[in-house]
Amino acid sequence: MRVPFHKLQALGNDFIVVAREDLPEEDRLARWAARWCHRHLGIGADGVILVAPLPTGAEADFEMRLWNADGTEAEISGNGIRCLAAYLLFTGRWREPSVRIRTKAGVRHVECLRHEGTRFEFLTDMGTPALASDAIPMVLEPARSPVVGFPLRVRDRDVRVTACSLGNPHCVVFVENFAAVEIPEIGPAIERHPLFPERTNVEFVRVRDRQNLELRMWERGVGETLSSGTGASAALVAAVLNGLAEREAWVHTLAGALRVHWRPDDRITVVGTADVVFRGEWVSEFVE
Repeated sequence: MRVPFHKLQALGNDFIVVAREDLPEEDRLARWAARWCHRHLGIGADGVILVAPLPTGAEADFEMRLWNADGTEAEISGNGIRCLAAYLLFTGRWREPSVRIRTKAGVRHVECLRHEGTRFEFLTDMGTPALASDAIPMVLEPARSPVVGFPLRVRDRDVRVTACSLGNPHCVVFVENFAAVEIPEIGPAIERHPLFPERTNVEFVRVRDRQNLELRMWERGVGETLSSGTGASAALVAAVLNGLAEREAWVHTLAGALRVHWRPDDRITVVGTADVVFRGEWVSEFVE
């Protein structure tokens, strides 16, 4: 059996996209995801996306499931959902400028703003950020809303964090100098901190000015990545809550910038690109 796939990337956050009809058993993908994502033994990616069309009249046009590089399933990915929208347009599975995609975090609307060759630019409605500790979730007694400047004990010292959820948990740490931060050590320590029962994504954010933030990512279930759409959203939310940024700003990652807006109606929108990289077939015998 051969499984066709497409590889896409959004600001260096790369994903393998597989259509449900090309996979005889959906459970196999959960078992294969970590192997597929391996940079040396597989295709190489930050995650695997499985897409299936939904019937006419459903709340969305397509359903998206996402597995991280370690094989755990995630609720949503801001960059991943743009990659999926690009895949749908590139392969002709969808021809309208807007598409509704159902994720485990809810339905998200994605609108194509521009398209040239294999590059697409989208505006994505990322939903409303959850600020209460029990909704993130973060185990605090008493519960807090919002969680701003909380002293999290990490590696024998307190790190001030601001937490929220964009359908998946996020913990933001503001820094003055990335070079002075041991991201490979602090990132996983925060990701697996006992106060985060579902683990958490970790954003290290430097404020350049009120309309420009710099982001370094430690992603739950993946490790260091070049960017993150939900991470960029969390960075802006945290900066606004701490009085450090306007409600619309550029979030600069290692692979480019995202335009993030926390609108007056409390919803987050993100503008960014996605690129089709290549397509291929996975020969399942190599897995078995």
